[in-house]
Amino acid sequence: QVQLVESGGGLVQAGGSLRLSCAASIRTFSTYDMGWYRQAPGKEREFVARIRWIGGSTQYADSVKGRFTISRDNAKNTLYLQMNSLKPEDTAMYYCDAYRIPFDYWGQGTQVTVSS
Repeated sequence: QVQLVESGGGLVQAGGSLRLSCAASIRTFSTYDMGWYRQAPGKEREFVARIRWIGGSTQYADSVKGRFTISRDNAKNTLYLQMNSLKPEDTAMYYCDAYRIPFDYWGQGTQVTVSS
């Protein structure tokens, strides 16, 4: 059974920080590309950040570059998203994704709300 569980969301004031975690019950976790996506009310799900298993290279959406940092701890089967300088427009449900052809797994999400 594959399971992804996000945590760390909450309510924070603009300019504050949060650290999201995604615990994965995937035995071969290190072989998966991992990513964070978010979906705000009235909007479609959008890409936030991704980290590849090959070399650990990262990619970020333009809207979060310089503010968010994605990382992974393969020994703990955990994905992280450090979010700094949060803005009200960052408010969304955040989901983690694990991808390895032909599989694509999603967690249930954790809510991030940024007040102004």
